[in-house]
Amino acid sequence: MGNTVNERELVMEVLLAVTRDGQYSHLALGSMLEKYQYLSKNERAFITRVSEGTLEHMIEIDYIINQFSKVKVNKMKPVIRAIVRSAVYQLKYMDSVPDSAVCNEAVKLAGKRGFSGLRGFVNGLLRNISRNMDEVKYPDPSDKIRWLSVTYSMPEWIVKQLLSDYPEETVAAILEDFQKEKPTSVRCNLSKISREDLKKALEEESVTVKLHPTLDCAMYLSDYDYLGALECFEKGYFQVQDVSSMEVAVWAAPNEGDYIIDVCAAPGGKSLHLADMLRGTGHVEARDLTEYKVNLILDNIERSGLNNIDAVCMDATVPDETSIDKADIVIADIPCSGLGVLGKKTDLKYKMTEQMQQDLVKLQREILSVVHRYVKPGGKLLYSTCTIHRAENEENAKWFEAQYPEFEKVRERQFIPGVDESDGFYIAEFRRNV
Repeated sequence: MGNTVNERELVMEVLLAVTRDGQYSHLALGSMLEKYQYLSKNERAFITRVSEGTLEHMIEIDYIINQFSKVKVNKMKPVIRAIVRSAVYQLKYMDSVPDSAVCNEAVKLAGKRGFSGLRGFVNGLLRNISRNMDEVKYPDPSDKIRWLSVTYSMPEWIVKQLLSDYPEETVAAILEDFQKEKPTSVRCNLSKISREDLKKALEEESVTVKLHPTLDCAMYLSDYDYLGALECFEKGYFQVQDVSSMEVAVWAAPNEGDYIIDVCAAPGGKSLHLADMLRGTGHVEARDLTEYKVNLILDNIERSGLNNIDAVCMDATVPDETSIDKADIVIADIPCSGLGVLGKKTDLKYKMTEQMQQDLVKLQREILSVVHRYVKPGGKLLYSTCTIHRAENEENAKWFEAQYPEFEKVRERQFIPGVDESDGFYIAEFRRNV
């Protein structure tokens, strides 16, 4: 089996894991890349781009396929569907790959996976699409919801919701930003190394580094192969974290000696940031629901080298009587619909539903109704989500203020993709007065 076929077969496996088996794309792809670390940088880059790109543009890809295929996408066998989808992504978005090669390799892969009888179907369909890609008829822009949905591969219910929350030009900017390739944002572990020294060390590992203009702990990385293979990562010099997420600790502004509880902490980025800011004093207790999530936090704690933080398995919806009035700061970055990070977790838009979203609003309020009791008088509660859905953000903040008048909202901010240089993220800071 040649390398080209091997790459496309691995792409197919990632797509099947996500679309057929229900795995999250970042986990499926990460597991695949870890398993095949021996592949070259170019091969790994190809697998990543085609896997992520196919998922990112899947609604548009299916729309194109259905214009040329008598067998509609949802009626195809899962293996054939994955092969055809990834091939159409390459035909439309990867000029560096010859159309003939895309078609030939897809036909070979169909045969290899036991579908020799469908090789003619795959060949005819893909060659027809490749010849007529410029003739694809998209929805009329006057049909705003349908046009935005197909153009940016966003489910129509999410488009409708965004249009009800934001102006049309903002929605277009958000959807466009989700499809842009961006560098990886990381936070420097300042207790181990200065940002300038980290920049130099990363550049010595051939990583391209850009410093964030305002956050003294933030930088952007690009042109690396496998993050886990970087010596700077292994030494715990940095943590992958979006700049908007870093703002939570910046807003919290802990004082040395503070006791901090992070109630839904995995994988631990905010907890570690706060522990770093405490400069070896105080204590951060990072809590989460399952042993799996707690182990993720523990792995990051061990790599960071910080000793003023621990991880505990605890359900945020169950009151912890021993924590009442104990915390100087409570971080409640709680489960949400994730609509602010669709540029990084592309398959989330296909998994989330309106009912799930409504259930999350209830869960967020349930958690807030429990964990606010842990804040001591004069202490702070930071409520945050990685969504741009107002019901989970501003509306929940209003509900919390009305429900618990001892808390005063100090400030809030909605970070918007395409408008702010960050993921979609919401933060509200509350202070307990009595």
